Amino acid sequence: MNVLFLTLLDFASLKQSNIYTDLLRTFTSYGHYIFAISPIERRVGRKTHIVMEDNATILRLQIGNIQKTNIIEKGVSTVMIQPQFKMAIKKYFSDVKFDLVLYSTPPITLTGAVEYVKKRDKVRTYLLLKDIFPQNAVDIGLMSTRGMKGLLYRYFRNQEKKLYKISDRIGCMSQANVEYVIKHNPEVDPNIVEICPNSIEIVDKSVDEEMKKSIRLKYGIPLDKTVFVYGGNLGKPQGIPFLIDCMKACRDKNNAYFLLVGSGTEYGRLEQYVNTANQDNLKLMKSIPKEDYDSMVGACDVGLIFLDYRFTIPNFPSRLLGYMQAKLPVLAVTDPITDIGKVIEAGGFGWWCESNDVRKFQKIVNDINTDRLDAYKENAYKVLNEKYSTADTYRIIANS
Repeated sequence: MNVLFLTLLDFASLKQSNIYTDLLRTFTSYGHYIFAISPIERRVGRKTHIVMEDNATILRLQIGNIQKTNIIEKGVSTVMIQPQFKMAIKKYFSDVKFDLVLYSTPPITLTGAVEYVKKRDKVRTYLLLKDIFPQNAVDIGLMSTRGMKGLLYRYFRNQEKKLYKISDRIGCMSQANVEYVIKHNPEVDPNIVEICPNSIEIVDKSVDEEMKKSIRLKYGIPLDKTVFVYGGNLGKPQGIPFLIDCMKACRDKNNAYFLLVGSGTEYGRLEQYVNTANQDNLKLMKSIPKEDYDSMVGACDVGLIFLDYRFTIPNFPSRLLGYMQAKLPVLAVTDPITDIGKVIEAGGFGWWCESNDVRKFQKIVNDINTDRLDAYKENAYKVLNEKYSTADTYRIIANS
């Protein structure tokens, strides 16, 4: 089976490790061939080119700048993705007949490209719904449904509806996502919407006590404290003002230490707090190479997830899986709409509190006892194996 994968993820090899390349490698392990389009933003300075592997052809397509740019350029570049992807398929894959098209959100502007292949090859189409846009942007104030800004919202909402319409199946990250899509898009057949969770190739990334000590010494992390680690995007979706409130509230927690690692639009705000607060149990680091980051996470005790309280759409951050690979219990601090907290608590590998309740966050941090963490750690890895393996995700897609 020839599988076409369309994404905004920047990758040059299926050997890389993330939720998409892990899934694509699983497809190849079952004898399928992957054709992927992975964009390169103009600011990188590399032209369109093809990367060949034994079981994959990856088209590195130059597009406009979407990240680290102004909102006008970002908007224009996002709109242009659709015709650029469509033209690339015509130019580079004209002689390939596809059997399945996989595509993920973001973006929602791939409708024309997917529609073209579907009509040309009579192919099955499967949407991996990782992002409910534009409503998520409205929730945190980046977009409005009214006034002039409402024109942009209505354009993207129309694109979203078109994408759902041309999708033979819609794979959602959790049950809450399934219910949201069905409720807010009554024109979508409920029978085509299913749970197809974030998943990864299962690898044990925990570390032993000797390695844990070595890594903590390397990064200046205390050996005698319960270390809470947050790794990933530090932007508006994470509700950084509330995260800072939580750090302030826990500055005198002598048994707890907080390690924040990442980058994003709100990094500067967090950096300003760290530089002025002089908080002994808090460390902020910019993003580091993935291999180093993975080992550092394994040397910590509890993984943190933060989501802005204003969200009305059910996010399900994939960073959860990285914590589970490292056998870390997880403390999710989120809006009440997402069901990630329910999944964590039901699996017996962590805790949840709403991201407007500093006192609850304080209490959970205070109550966490290192003597009880071993059971949570084993449960995290057990649930990862049971529910979030790419082998299971592959079967969901293949059998749809």
